[in-house]
Amino acid sequence: MSVDNQVLDGLLKKVHETGDFAPLIDVVPYIKLLGMEGRIDDGQIRFRLPFGDHNIGNMMIPALHGGVIGGFMESAALLHLMAVRDSLGLPKTIDFSIDYLRTGHARDTHAECTVVRQGSRVSQVSVSAWQDEPDKPIATARAHFLLT
Repeated sequence: MSVDNQVLDGLLKKVHETGDFAPLIDVVPYIKLLGMEGRIDDGQIRFRLPFGDHNIGNMMIPALHGGVIGGFMESAALLHLMAVRDSLGLPKTIDFSIDYLRTGHARDTHAECTVVRQGSRVSQVSVSAWQDEPDKPIATARAHFLLT
């Protein structure tokens, strides 16, 4: 993503004013392709991946492609970190580790993130994704980001 800090600052202000991540999502082609959505409601940041046939990996079940789930979760972690950080600059992914726990069926998927640790150079974010109930995640993940 090639967006300068002034533009990024304006987009993040819109996110905080409206509670909708759409202005930020619109500048990231992959996240836009997934169809991902994000909202801030009562201070809580939540992300949603609406079901779409293009996200199916196994047509027999049908089930979401594992890469789509991973991409959704990594994107959620990145957007979450951008929304809660005090400084500007686009964080860069250092590593991303995912545990697939249940089948991601052909329906909407949701995610919540928590910044576990934010240092001066590196942040760690945990992500939980679910479909029906938050206490029954389909996947959990850990991401480390280099802060720029």
